[in-house]
Amino acid sequence: MLRAQDVIGIPVGETPPPVTLESLTGDSVALSQWIGKKPVIVEFWATWCPICAELLPRMEAAQKKFGDRAEFLVVAVAVNQSKNSVRRHLEKHPMPFTFLWDGNGAAVRAFDAPATSYVVVLDAKGRVVYTGVGADQEIEAALETAVGGGKRR
Repeated sequence: MLRAQDVIGIPVGETPPPVTLESLTGDSVALSQWIGKKPVIVEFWATWCPICAELLPRMEAAQKKFGDRAEFLVVAVAVNQSKNSVRRHLEKHPMPFTFLWDGNGAAVRAFDAPATSYVVVLDAKGRVVYTGVGADQEIEAALETAVGGGKRR
């Protein structure tokens, strides 16, 4: 059985409160457009985060494997970076995820995110099934739980 890592953050089994973020073009985006429909993975990320860069191959591998069954969201935190710096970074280093801007920290608060590289996996009902932080996370196993759990009756 997959066990969430011992991380301070939103507890496993909880459903995050509604949050509205921004797209990188400045449009308001409600997380509810994804949460509760199919499994969702949310990574709290920054351009300057070396652990996020180390985690990237695992995220990309998981996206290749589960991209049709789960939504991959990356929340760019508003700490020592701007929407423009995030856009510039992605122009140079494209990534296959949906990027959102947390300009006022609403998502950080809603998910009680302790750090960048913090990952939360939600099942199809919007409940937290995994949280972790750092480069050495079992992203595929967490998504397997979320995707598999969504099929049980």
